[in-house]
Amino acid sequence: MSENPLRRLHEFGQSFWWDSLGRAFLRDGTIARLRDEDDMRGITSNPSIFQAALSGDDYDDEIARLAKKGFDHEEIFWELAVQDIREACDLLAGVYERSGGADGFVSLEVDPRLAYDMETTVKEVDRLWEWVDRPNLMVKVPATAEGMEAIRRSLEKGRNINVTLLFGRGAYRQVMEAYLQALEARLEQGLPLERVASVASFFVSRLDTLVDSRLEEVGSERALALRGKAAVANAKLAYQDFLEVFDGPRWEALKAAGARVQRPLWASTSTKNPAYPDTLYVDPLIGRDTVNTLPTVTVEAYRDHGDPAPDRVLQDVEASSRDLHGIEELGVSILDATDQLLREGVEKFEKSFDELLAALKKKVEAVR
Repeated sequence: MSENPLRRLHEFGQSFWWDSLGRAFLRDGTIARLRDEDDMRGITSNPSIFQAALSGDDYDDEIARLAKKGFDHEEIFWELAVQDIREACDLLAGVYERSGGADGFVSLEVDPRLAYDMETTVKEVDRLWEWVDRPNLMVKVPATAEGMEAIRRSLEKGRNINVTLLFGRGAYRQVMEAYLQALEARLEQGLPLERVASVASFFVSRLDTLVDSRLEEVGSERALALRGKAAVANAKLAYQDFLEVFDGPRWEALKAAGARVQRPLWASTSTKNPAYPDTLYVDPLIGRDTVNTLPTVTVEAYRDHGDPAPDRVLQDVEASSRDLHGIEELGVSILDATDQLLREGVEKFEKSFDELLAALKKKVEAVR
């Protein structure tokens, strides 16, 4: 068991979280096995994950029961989601306590239709926080311009926040600034900092998918040689931003008051291009104070042939900078790509949520 590559990640300062959730996994022992055998230390969910979970028949009896009580399809979704999140939080409560509040979190995303509505997002964070009523809940808020202020205000209230749909380093800087401002506001008010937790979910593989397509349009030998380089390079430089921000007098004052860093979380880590190694977005990004949230296919691949080693995220940083510079020189803008990916990410989650609600509505109508 000690040789399990997934378990070894924590030796090198990285927490493995699982990017999946569903009623069956809660009840059949899957989550408990991942926790105990693979040292899984957290769970993330999103509208696409819930859409997949609800597409089967695991929830049909509960849907029928709630429908007959008069709940509409949207209310039923939140009832089912909160129940799943609570059960997952309880399964990871021991991890949360043993880690001193560093791990053991389960993430639930706000309604994705609120991505550009700051005021309602803050209210939705409050609603979900109070409804789930678990200290190891993280509420996911997308890193849109409107989301930044919602993130800051929610953190200031002491809500644990998973900042999602991060692609660009500029947005990441804004997220870290929002986190520091929230902690400073709490400190000024005499509020505790110890159990305020946050991660910044930096999406990785999607950047390669988009940038590779643009490099192929350029078509030169140099352009084709840079395929598969952008995502890891962007993440490695983002980690350098993290090291810079969480250092120095400003951070040390907060740390002395009990604050913990806002960890970068590598998301979207399954390999989309079958020509690339299936652990491409895991091994190179191992580092202290990081999280990697792995979908099931990547969990299985890494358990089988992962190659963990310390501080890989600190290696080849200059080469990463050169790769990104080279991509820019070819006329492929990383900023343009990350802006597009944010827009598309919001649209994708909205679409999944709309499809999920439409499918639920049909099930509700069938039992009434």
